[in-house]
Amino acid sequence: MIEYIKGEISELTPTYAIIECNGIGYMINISVPTFSALENIKTTKLLVHEIIREDTHNLYGFINEQERSLFRLLIGVSGVGANTARMLLSSIAAPQLEQFILSGDHSQLKKVKGIGAKTAERIIVDLKDKIKPVYDALILQQPETNDVFEEALAALVMLGFNRIQSQKTLKKLFDAEPSIKVETAIKKALSMM
Repeated sequence: MIEYIKGEISELTPTYAIIECNGIGYMINISVPTFSALENIKTTKLLVHEIIREDTHNLYGFINEQERSLFRLLIGVSGVGANTARMLLSSIAAPQLEQFILSGDHSQLKKVKGIGAKTAERIIVDLKDKIKPVYDALILQQPETNDVFEEALAALVMLGFNRIQSQKTLKKLFDAEPSIKVETAIKKALSMM
């Protein structure tokens, strides 16, 4: 299995990139967001998903793990092939696509070429429980107290509390008292959860 390919971009189109690595040019199918990320750069590291069948050997490249993970989930849905998954990721950004699936928004999925009502419903039913909610990074970001916040969060998770719920609780505490100490944050969070 190929995990990633790192090399020089020798050709780039909205649907594929050719990455030269050690004298070999790999043609890698990409989505529009990955294409946008690769424009105006000369070298890259693309995460890869490899599909090998009797009659084909295709590589699909992704700029980040979120996009690759979502691609892998999508191709696991009956009736959704690699090109349909790539079309979905090209039409709807990965974080937004996850939100549509989590909220059960069939209408947004049906706007994508090749996605009918039954396929949209199947994607939502099959993936709703497999996708973890993604929260706005700004909501959870704690720039001044990042180390303290992360230490308190790690402690709560080790104690068996849900990571997302712990983040929300700690966010409230740090918003109210930015200079809070780790021990105090953990004690207050425990009393709030």
